Amino acid sequence: MVRSLSRYLALLLCLSASVSQADSKILATSGLLQVEGSAGGGIVPWSVIAGYGSADEWGGALAATQLRVDDFELDAYAVALGIDNRWEFSAAQQRLSVKPLNLEIDQDIVGAKVRLFGDVIYNKWPQVSLGLQYKKNRDNAVPFALGADKDEGLDYYLSATKLLVGGFWGHNLLLNANLRATQANQAGLLGFGDNGDSSYDLVSELSAAVFINRHWALGAEYRQKPDRLSAVKEDDWKDVFIGYFPNKRLALVVAYSDLGDIAGLKDQRGWYFSLQLSH
Repeated sequence: MVRSLSRYLALLLCLSASVSQADSKILATSGLLQVEGSAGGGIVPWSVIAGYGSADEWGGALAATQLRVDDFELDAYAVALGIDNRWEFSAAQQRLSVKPLNLEIDQDIVGAKVRLFGDVIYNKWPQVSLGLQYKKNRDNAVPFALGADKDEGLDYYLSATKLLVGGFWGHNLLLNANLRATQANQAGLLGFGDNGDSSYDLVSELSAAVFINRHWALGAEYRQKPDRLSAVKEDDWKDVFIGYFPNKRLALVVAYSDLGDIAGLKDQRGWYFSLQLSH
């Protein structure tokens, strides 16, 4: 699914380049494609729209991500299309390798986002967007064994993002806050709900980044988790990251991630790498 969407997006970007340059946004203000495919940080979506297109322009991005912690390896491939700096449509495919059990869990994610009001830079109000992520877990044996109720679910999130120019000792400071309604266990990789209970939990997510200069950013993220499964504990996710934006076409991110306990395996910590191509 993601491969075909990637080819389709690449064609769309080539066609849109002949109509508009999709170059109106300031470097790095399009964010990155996070591990679920939405524009933002590594583990937390932001309100920004993917790509460098502004009003009457199209833009988009492709990303490949690897997360390596003690007992798990996660590979994610994502594609996103931004339209008029208002709408975003995304897709991602994830593969989680559980090393102690020698098994893999695959998940497909389709997302959409709409900018409601405000602007990241040019408005006194933060940019506020409403997004959703539909997730389908394609390997449900482990989630169901742990008590998950379903193998698919919808996340809804409300995101607010603001760049404070010169806000941190003369350096630009980006702040982001989300509210997410979710049924997911470990972002859906361990299914949805618990023992017949598919009600939604409301959780918070935070991001902050300081731009050392126009090409380098240092930041941190926090993602609260619902901890629904009675069989195993689910901890909140945290990371610290450095992002490099040499130009508007390429971005690289390295992060140190702390995912806590996952499926009974303790203290999952390790490295996150992401490469992104944008238009």
